[in-house]
Amino acid sequence: MDCNRKYRLKHTEKAQAIVDQLSLEEKVSLMSGDMPLEKILAEARISPEKHYNHVPCSAGGLPEYNVPPIMFCDGSRGVVCGTGKSTCFPVAMLRGASFDTSLERKIGTAIAREILAYGGNLFGGVCINLPYAPGWGRSQETYGEDSFHLGEMGSAMVQGIQGEHVIAMVKHFAFNQMEISRFTVNVTCDPRTEREVFLPHFKKCVDRGAAAVMSSYNKYQGCYCGHHDYLLNKVLKEEWGFDGFVMSDFGSGVRDTVEAANGGQNVEMSGTKYFGDNLIRTVRDGKVSEDRINDAALRIIRTMISFQEAGNSRYPESVIGCREHISLALQSAREGITLIQNKHSVLPLNRKKVQRLVVLGRLASADNLGDHGSSQVFPAYTVTPLQGITKAASNSEVIYYDGANIPHAKELAESADAVVLIVGYNFDDEGEYTTQNSDETYTGARGGDRYDLGLHPTDVALIKETGSVNPNSIVVMIGGNTITTSEWQDSVGAILMAYYPGMEGGTAIGEILFGDVNPSGKLPFVIPVSQTDLPSVKWETDSQYYDYYHGYAKLEKEGISPAFPYGFGLSYTKFEITDAVFETSSDLMTASCSVKNTGSMEGSEVVQLYIGFSNSRVDRPAKLLKGFCRVSLKPGETKRVDIDCPLDELQWYDPEDKCFKLEKMKYDVYIGSSSDNNDLIKGTLDLA
Repeated sequence: MDCNRKYRLKHTEKAQAIVDQLSLEEKVSLMSGDMPLEKILAEARISPEKHYNHVPCSAGGLPEYNVPPIMFCDGSRGVVCGTGKSTCFPVAMLRGASFDTSLERKIGTAIAREILAYGGNLFGGVCINLPYAPGWGRSQETYGEDSFHLGEMGSAMVQGIQGEHVIAMVKHFAFNQMEISRFTVNVTCDPRTEREVFLPHFKKCVDRGAAAVMSSYNKYQGCYCGHHDYLLNKVLKEEWGFDGFVMSDFGSGVRDTVEAANGGQNVEMSGTKYFGDNLIRTVRDGKVSEDRINDAALRIIRTMISFQEAGNSRYPESVIGCREHISLALQSAREGITLIQNKHSVLPLNRKKVQRLVVLGRLASADNLGDHGSSQVFPAYTVTPLQGITKAASNSEVIYYDGANIPHAKELAESADAVVLIVGYNFDDEGEYTTQNSDETYTGARGGDRYDLGLHPTDVALIKETGSVNPNSIVVMIGGNTITTSEWQDSVGAILMAYYPGMEGGTAIGEILFGDVNPSGKLPFVIPVSQTDLPSVKWETDSQYYDYYHGYAKLEKEGISPAFPYGFGLSYTKFEITDAVFETSSDLMTASCSVKNTGSMEGSEVVQLYIGFSNSRVDRPAKLLKGFCRVSLKPGETKRVDIDCPLDELQWYDPEDKCFKLEKMKYDVYIGSSSDNNDLIKGTLDLA
C-alpha cells in the first residue's frame, strides 16, 4: 500500500490523541534535528568516510508513544549514505531526458529500498526546482526546464519512493535557482509567473502524495522561504491542502525562531539552533502560539506513524548497490543519453571499419558522476567513458590522450579511423557550493553557477583542430544542463549529450557509439545559438527578478531559432508520425497519432503533446508541453499513441481575482517529436 494522502489522513485521530498527551517540551522535540551541520562537516574533515549524511540524519521521535524519529537520507542520484556501496544513478537531468515516468518510478523504488537498508525512512532528494537560467550549478539535480515535465517526473519519483513506505520530500520550496547567492538573494516575480511557472510542479507532487517538503535558503518577496507564511501556510498547507510536514534546508534554513515557527516551519535541520529551548521560551512568552506547535506535532506524528504502520520494514544491506539496481542505472543512462547531431550517419561506428580509435579529453578517464555537494553518491565503482568505449571497441586499437597538447592530439586524429572527444564539466565547474565558513554559510571553493554556457576554450580548440582533420569526429558532452555548441558544431560529425550518466555511464556511452544501443533521449532543455537568447541572471547578487518567459518558451515567443529545440533527440532509426486526431471532452483534451518505425533498427520515440495559446486574450506562450509518451517499436512496427491533457493544465492565473481560469477559445494542439513546429502535426480544438 502506498502511503497516499487519504491513507495518511486516516491517522489524524490517532495522531491527535498522542499530541493531546504531550508536554510542550515533547512537542518541540519533534521539531528539532539531532545532528548539527558544523559537527557533521567537522567529522568529514577528519575522516573522509564520515562524509555528509554517511548515516541518516535524525530528528525527533517519541519511542514511548511509538513515534519513530525522522531518519533523513539525501539524494537525488541515489542514496548519499555509506561509502563505496550505494547505487549511483544518472543525475536527474539525464533521467528527465528519458521522458520515462515508469522507469523513474522504478528508480524511486530502488532508492527507497537502499534507504531502508541504511536504516532511513525519508528521501530528501526529489529536487524539482525549475532552472530559470541553465547556468544554475545545481540544475543537474532537477529534470529539466519545463514545469509540466518537472511535475510528471518528480511525482513519478515520489510515487516510487512512497510505494516502499519511505517518505518522499520535494525540494527546495521555492524559487531556488542559483548557488552562489542562495543564502542572501531575494527573488521577485509577478503573480502569474509565480503561479504558472514556478509553483505548478510542486503542487502536482503534493497532489500526488508527497508527504514532506523542504523549504529553501533564499528569500522570496523579501522574506526567507523557511519563514514564509504565504508560501508555507497559505499556499502549501491551506490552499493546496498539504497534510505532511515542512523541513528546513540544512544549516541556514532557519534564521529566526519566531518568524520560522509562525511562518509554517515544522522541523529545523540538521541540528537545533533556533528551535528547541528557544522555541519553548518564545511560546511561553506568547510570541508563538502553542497552536502552531500543536499543528507541527500533529503533522509530524501523523506522517511518521502512517508510514510506519504501512510497513516500512528494513531491507537487508545486500540490496544496497545490488545487481538489479545497477542494471536500472545502466538502463537509465541508455535511455537518457541524447544524440543531437549525426551528419553523414557517422554514428553508429562500424567495428569492422574502425580499426584505430582515438579517444581525447581529460574527462574521458575521470570518475565524473556530478557535483560534490549534498547529492554526492559514493558507489563501489564507476565505469568511465574511456573504459566503456574500450570495452565496446572490441575489434579496435584504442588510443587515449588527454588532449593537453593540441598539435599532438591533431596528429593522433589524422591517423585514426574515428575520434571521440569527451568534453564538458565536472564538480569544479558547476554544482553546490560546499565550503563552510564559521557562520555556517557557504562560499567559494568548488561548484557554483556557470557564467558561460559554452565549453572551456581548451575543449573548443581541441574539437576544432581534431575535427578539421577527421570527418569521423564525435563529441560526447558531459554536463548538468545546456551547453552551447554553435562555436564548434560544424567541425564534427556527431554530438552526444551524456549529462552525468552515473556509475554505468561509460558502459552506455560505449554501447551507443557502436550501435549496441539505439539512443532515445530527448533534450529536457533548449540549446540556444547564443546564451544571450536566454534570461540574464546575476549569479552574485542580493536580488533577482524572474520573468514570465524562459527557455524554449522565451525563444519561441521572441521568434528566435535555437541550435537544438526542447524535446529534440535523434535515433539510429527513423520514425513516422501520422494520422493525428484531436478530441475534447468535458475535462480532457486528447491527441492521438500513429507512430511507425520506418528504419531497420529497434528504437524508442518520445511523442510529445503541446498546447498553443495564439487566441488568448492575455499574454501567453506560443505553446507549452502538456503531455508525452515514450513508445518502443521494432523495425516496421506501428503503434497507436493516445495522450490526455486535463483541461486544468490549460488554465492561466488571473492576478486580479487571484484564481486560475480556463479560457473559452480555440486552442492550437500539436503532436510530434520535439517542440519545433517542423516536427509537429498541428490541429485545433474549440472550447468556446
